[in-house]
Amino acid sequence: MMFLLAVVLLLVATVAWVRLAPLDAERWHRLPDELEAGDQSNGAIRVVDAGEDALMRLDDIIRTTPRTEWLAGSVEDRMLTYVTRSAGFGFPDYTTVRWRNGALEVFGRARYGLSDLGVNAARIDGWLNALRQGG
Repeated sequence: MMFLLAVVLLLVATVAWVRLAPLDAERWHRLPDELEAGDQSNGAIRVVDAGEDALMRLDDIIRTTPRTEWLAGSVEDRMLTYVTRSAGFGFPDYTTVRWRNGALEVFGRARYGLSDLGVNAARIDGWLNALRQGG
């Protein structure tokens, strides 16, 4: 009985930590100078040609995404970072979007775990499809 109680308490503590851990903008609001498009085990990178207004339009699309909130940056700075939480446990994924040299660079990555099960790639692809359709 004590073992079961300990497991339940550990699970509750883990869920609480995932939901209440500080969102560190300084750690997540950054991108490497060079990005190579592709899928990773815990995230995805997309680089697409886009006009100057694309960042503003994509920002509008992202801000309407359920469980997504702005974390840092601005359209004027040409770089923004968002946090999207999973529906169940609230695991945070961070997405940074930058416009430079005529392209949008989008990097989504999971904060916890070794795999995001493809959710960042699917989310980013959905945003970019909405952008292409005039969103």
